[in-house]
Amino acid sequence: MAARLPSAPPILPGLAYIRPLGSGGFADVFLYEQNMPRRNVAVKVLPSDVRDADLRRMFNAEADVLARLSAHPAIVTVYQAGISADGRPYIVMENCPDSLARRYRIERLPVEEVLAIGVRMAGALESAHRAGVLHRDVKPSNILITTFGTPVLADFGISSSLLRETADEVLAMSIPWSAPEVVAEQTAGTIASEVWSLGATVYSLLAGHSPFERRERGQNTKELLRRRIARASYSDIARADVPAPLQRVLARSMSRDPSKRYASAQAFATALQEVQVELGGSPTPLEVPESDWAPASDTVDFSDDTLRGPARSTVEHVPRRKARSEIGMSGLARDEDTAFSAPSDGRSVRGGVVVAVVAGSVVAAVAAVVTVLLTTGVL
Repeated sequence: MAARLPSAPPILPGLAYIRPLGSGGFADVFLYEQNMPRRNVAVKVLPSDVRDADLRRMFNAEADVLARLSAHPAIVTVYQAGISADGRPYIVMENCPDSLARRYRIERLPVEEVLAIGVRMAGALESAHRAGVLHRDVKPSNILITTFGTPVLADFGISSSLLRETADEVLAMSIPWSAPEVVAEQTAGTIASEVWSLGATVYSLLAGHSPFERRERGQNTKELLRRRIARASYSDIARADVPAPLQRVLARSMSRDPSKRYASAQAFATALQEVQVELGGSPTPLEVPESDWAPASDTVDFSDDTLRGPARSTVEHVPRRKARSEIGMSGLARDEDTAFSAPSDGRSVRGGVVVAVVAGSVVAAVAAVVTVLLTTGVL
């Protein structure tokens, strides 16, 4: 695919553009400042020239999936979504200033930290699976780091439902972290393939490279990676501080036979927790929904390719009452007695007061005239 130039940032209500954050094959991400409440946010936008129904479907699904799952502490939070003035769908999310995209390649991550990340991501995936959703693109670059240093799973852009199986489904993958059956295009994704991808991600964070990547130049083409993944021969991580039990956990998660892998993301997380205990540490809490939790009633429609978002009304509103002339908080004040104790005939108490004041003024004026006439001897 040819490199695509990033699109221009859209003008969005209540948001001020700051700078670009990144650009991919399907969307651009920009940093904006939200006016109220004031905070920096990341805005993911489809390019202005995108008219492809599949991309719109994926974008809509991502917004809906995140809306249902972003309350999870290990899933990126979405704030809102809509359509920009120039017709581009966008998603407003929490701004995560960093990711694991490059760190694991230039830094030797501690085993304890990687185990904790693995458990947290397993909890995020397990929660998505219980909601009937597959992520389908688990990899280090999709693990973002929040401003508090917490890893969260992001980019559900090619997610799909566990309840639907269609032969013509769009197949998108990140080959180095994809399971053999996905690389062979036998499936677009299953729970077993998600377990593989998470295992391959944990492997990468420890090894400094993806499981089937080679150091030699020219040895990591897509075709060569596909062949190695198809054979799925596990190689131990070349680190003395990676214990044998953890090597066995990763080897099982990346078994070529899907039935031999862990049956769920939760089972994989439990195995990682056991390694944590063996190393003398405390297990990272596994954050998954309660057993009686059920997905939201409005299920995600993965076939929706419409342009959804707030629409502007074409009917101009004409106010019936004159605007208040007061400025500030006093202009918003309300006379509670007048508002809640008005006469039953609909006339205002305040109107009666005005009439009384006017009548009193007339009587006073007449009395003053009479006094002057008496003083001058006219009367």
